[in-house]
Formats: sequence, C-alpha cells, structure tokens
Amino acid sequence: MNMDISQKKEIELNNPDYFINRELSFLEFNRRVLAQARDKKTPLLERLFFICIASSNMDEFFEIRVSGLKQQVAYGSTQRGPDNLSPSEQLELINKAAHRLQNSQYKILNDEVLPALANEDVHFLHHDRWNRTQSIWIKKYFNRELLPVLSPVGLDPAHPFPKVLNKSLNFIITLEGKDAFGRNTGIAIVQAPRALPRLIQLPSSCASHKYDFVFLSSIIHKHAADLFPGMTVTGCYEFRATRNSDLFVSEEEAGDLMRALEGELPSRRFAEVVRLEVTNRCPQEIIDFLMHKFTLQPADVYPVDGPVNLNRMMAIPNIVDLPELQFPTFTPALQKRLIRSENIFDTIKKGDVFLHHPFQSFTPVVDFLRQASADPNVLAIKQTLYRTGDDSSIVEALIAAAHAGKEVTVVIELRARFDEEENIELANELQNAGVHVSYGVVGHKTHAKMILVIRREGRQLKRYVHLGTGNYHAKTARLYTDLGMLSSDTAITDDVQKVFQQLTALGKAGKLKKILQAPFTLHKSMMEFIQIETENALKGETARIIAKMNSLVEPEIIKALYRASQAGVKIDLIVRGICCLRPGIKGVSDNIQVRSIIGRFLEHSRIFYFYNAGDIQLFGSSADWMDRNFFRRIETCFPIEDKRMKKKVVKECLLNYLSDNTQSWILHADGSYKKSILAGSKAKSAQQSLLKNYTE
Repeated sequence: MNMDISQKKEIELNNPDYFINRELSFLEFNRRVLAQARDKKTPLLERLFFICIASSNMDEFFEIRVSGLKQQVAYGSTQRGPDNLSPSEQLELINKAAHRLQNSQYKILNDEVLPALANEDVHFLHHDRWNRTQSIWIKKYFNRELLPVLSPVGLDPAHPFPKVLNKSLNFIITLEGKDAFGRNTGIAIVQAPRALPRLIQLPSSCASHKYDFVFLSSIIHKHAADLFPGMTVTGCYEFRATRNSDLFVSEEEAGDLMRALEGELPSRRFAEVVRLEVTNRCPQEIIDFLMHKFTLQPADVYPVDGPVNLNRMMAIPNIVDLPELQFPTFTPALQKRLIRSENIFDTIKKGDVFLHHPFQSFTPVVDFLRQASADPNVLAIKQTLYRTGDDSSIVEALIAAAHAGKEVTVVIELRARFDEEENIELANELQNAGVHVSYGVVGHKTHAKMILVIRREGRQLKRYVHLGTGNYHAKTARLYTDLGMLSSDTAITDDVQKVFQQLTALGKAGKLKKILQAPFTLHKSMMEFIQIETENALKGETARIIAKMNSLVEPEIIKALYRASQAGVKIDLIVRGICCLRPGIKGVSDNIQVRSIIGRFLEHSRIFYFYNAGDIQLFGSSADWMDRNFFRRIETCFPIEDKRMKKKVVKECLLNYLSDNTQSWILHADGSYKKSILAGSKAKSAQQSLLKNYTE
C-alpha cells in the first residue's frame, strides 16, 4: 500500500505545471538585472553598466539557447522538457518576452539614464545636435580615420550580399543615381570593422560639455554620401545580426581536440542568423529585404530605439572620471593569519584557510602558486584552468614553476564558452614553457577548480590544495562572490590527486574519501542528503536544507526537494539565475522559498547545507544543480568541516543572504519574481554588510 502511495506521489511530481521553463526563467533573471538599471539607488554609471550587462546576456542567450531551439524546430524535434513545452512553443513565448525586455531596456536608457547622465555633463550627441565646430572636427575625423578603412558594397550580380560578421555593426544604405559604370541596384551595405571604436569622445577644443561623445553610427550616417560620390543617399539604417555560436566538435571523431576547435571557431562568425536588430527608423521594405537575406521571420526582428549594440557603452564608466557616480572603491581584506605568515604552507598546516571573495583578497591564491613555484622543496604543481583572463598572475606563476624545473601539469578546458580561442593560445603558451597540458576527458567539460602542490618535507611528501567555487581569474575575483579553501587535510589532498589522475591518465582512480565528484557521486550524494532530511522530517525531527547556487534545473533534484517539502523539511534556496523549481504550490512546495540576490557583485558561490539531525553537512562546490553539471562535467564538491569556519560560512554566505531585504527577489508560484519588501524593517543588504565588515 505504501508503495502505491509513493508511486502516486512520483507521478504527481511529474506534472508539467510544477516546472518553470528554463528559458523563460533566464529572461526573468535578465529582467532583474535590468531592474538594477531602473533603481535610482544604484549609482548612475553603474545603472548604465547594468543595461550593458543585460544586453550582453541577451546576446549569449540568442547565440546559444535560442539557436539551439531553432535547430530543434528545423530538425523536426518534438522533444519536451519537464515543463512539457515543445521547442516551437518555447520560441513563441521567448519572442514575446524578449521583445518586451528589449523595449524596456531602451526605454530605461533613453528616458532615464541618458538624461541623468546629461545632468552630470556626460552627453551623447546625435548628428543633428552637432555645432559647426564639432561638425568640422568630425568631418576631418571621418576622412582621416574612417573613410580609408570602410568598404561599401553596392549590391549587384558581381557583388552579392556580403557575409556579415556575428554581432557586427552594419549599415544598409538606399541610393539614387548611377555610378561611373552606370550601375545602381539602389542598395549598398557598409560593414564597420571591429577595430573601429563605437564611441568617439570629442576633444575639449570642440566639446560643448565636460564629456561629449558621438557614436560611430552617427558619423557614418552623417557622412554616408561621401562613400558614394555622385550618387544620392536616400536612407542609412544600422543593423546587427546575431548568429548561432554553439560550436559543434565531435570529440570521438576528432584526433586532436585543439585542432578540431581551431577549425570550428571561424564558423561562429558566419553561422545561421537567429536575430536581427535594426534601427526603428528602418522602412518595412528594407526590413523585409534583410529578413529574406537572413531567412528570418518577423518575430526574429528586433527594432531598436538607439544604438544596435549597447555593449560598447560598457567602456563609458572607465572613460569618464566621475567616481561619485560609481560604486565606492574598496580594498579586499587579507586574513591576519596570512599577513603574519612568511610561509603559506606553514599557515595551511595549522588549519584550513577559507577565502570569501571579493570581500577577501584573491592574492593568497596567487601567493600560494608563487611560493610553490619558488620553493625548492616543491616538486610538482597540478591545476585546472577554465577561464583566466589576460595577463594572468596565475599563468605567470605556473610558467615560472616550469622554468624552475618543477613538474607542472595543467588541465585546460578548451571548450569554456566564448573563451575557446584564448584557452587555445594559453595552452600553446604553457606548452612552450614546458608545462604538461591536457584537455581533460572526452565528452565532459572540466569545470572543477583545483590546485595541487606536492612538497618534500623531510622524508615525506606533503600535499597542499586549493579548491574553489569560482575560476582562477583575478578580475572576476573582484566582481563575483566565491568561496575558496586552502587545505593540507590528508583525505582531501588524496582525493584531489585522484581526480587529477582521472583527468590526465587512464584507468580508475579509486573511491574518493571526502570530495563529491561529478559525474560519479555528486548527484547521488545530493539526492541522499535530501532524502535524509526528508526521513528526519517524517520522524518529527528538525530538518533543514539551505542551498546557494547560480541555477537550479535538474528535474530529479527538484522532485526530491518537492518530496522533502511535503514531508515538512524547511528549504531555503538562494538561486541567482535560472530556477525551474516552482515554490509555494500547496501540498507540493509550500515549505520551499526561493530568492535571487542581484547587486553590485555577481553571486557565483555554490554552497549546500543539510542539517543532518544536528551534525551539519556543509559543502562548497564548483557545480550548480543542473543536468550538465551533474552528468556532463568534471566537478568537485568539497566539505567544510572546521567548526569555526563552518559557522562563519553559514552565517556569511547563507543566513546573511536569507535576511537581505534590499537586493533580494522572491520567486512566486506563477514564475514571477517580486522585490522583497522592507515592511518597516531595517534595510539589510547582504553584500553591503559583508563589504562593511571586511573593509572596516
């Protein structure tokens, strides 16, 4: 009888109404990002930055997610996810939501942010607002800097419609008259080279304000006639095509993954177009012409009221010297243990070191590698790299270690999306320095964040590790919240060495003692921990789950959380981005609350808490609760066992965020998010409180 009830509940939990669509959840996330630009409490230049972030997010969404759905439709796929929406149904809903989002984005820019910037003497001048002095300077600039590098293409049988680069700035120009050869089809295309700046600051000699900028598009629009001497320009309209950018490499058939990726990368520039952005001044017949050339439908066209690429405005906060319009600068804190220590290995031996970025400095991670590279007792260094950024101190330390004669092994994930080219260059640079480079395991991205240092101490070899939730990227370590741990715990270091054996060699590396690893034990262990809380709740005992992550998608985990909620487990989920779980469903998820924190820093840490009848289990992880992280990636999830640090992490990274009432958005059963309400309470920002505590 009990089995029948259990089966009935399982069938009920497969109800599509209990699952939020992944793509629509992402668009809800981007709406929350855009809300930061609308919030007048956000510093003005940061509001502009959030608009640019929202624009960049949408680019990637169309390049990867929308393009994938379009491919499914083209192939006739009827595959449905837990929400039971077909690819075509998803595209229809996405188009409606994405158009609303874009309209909102440009409305905030034009009606709120740009006028507010003008009040601060930062102006973006349309070509009909240039005075005579400015017009003369811009004309000279056009002749000197732009005219020599622009290559207009008049469309005729000898000049077909050109291949426009992914996300590049282009102009379609209508013409009257005939050229020297008697030709005129009435249409030409001008492509703006990537090397040209999209924003040009006017010099003080002709500026009317402290900061005057003109868009490249305005200059080309104004001087388009100079590109077609003897002809009449009747219209000039900017457009931008977004292409499918999901690389396909058959790893089983590729003999050399790096060469296969190098061969595939150029296709990203000219793959199938999935979105057309065009100025809202463009006549319908021109839009129809472009739709035909790109094989698009009306829903794929996004008219814009402003620049077609807002991402280029991201440079403005770095150009204008107005610090009062930005978030206050801060210096990340450094632990006293590390300040007093001359030898980081001696410090780690005395106890695990936990780092909470960006509130605490990323420098100890770099120092860990630098000291290892210079220490004559260090024999070997192993590390995973996913994203590093330019001029990486981490990479410099690894090269220095190799030059010092140490055995250095680096596992580089070549397929880190949109960083593939940089990672190929990085792999070559490291190999040239004598570093042993591998690319992980075929069919699985290496997403784990690990460093292993092997050091001779007397007659023994001692191992030290760093494990983290974020990439080894010094710049993002100041922008993303992440957790890191330096440890010499024998079981932990032994586990890390076994994982590296898996990544660089063949054969089974053996069972891990403490670390949970995807794709082997992580999903199973999370299910077991949730089940333990469920059983304890059914016995009338205290049961509690708190989980912080970027995304929650995997359906079996969601159903396990539903069962836990039904049993009475109190569940708090802090999910920054995509969340497919639907909280607040009576009898299913009424014990689950989901919140998203959107603020100055990108919430990136993954932390999992299980009450476990008072013997709290706490983990930091490189993995979100998504199918790809559980089953198609190499991930590590490490226990936090030191009692003092466990208490600190729970307080700072979990309870602190659950009490946030200024940057917290609460997910409702209908899939919408509402900003948390103060309701007479004292304002509390989790990020600001951590900044204050650490910087003071």
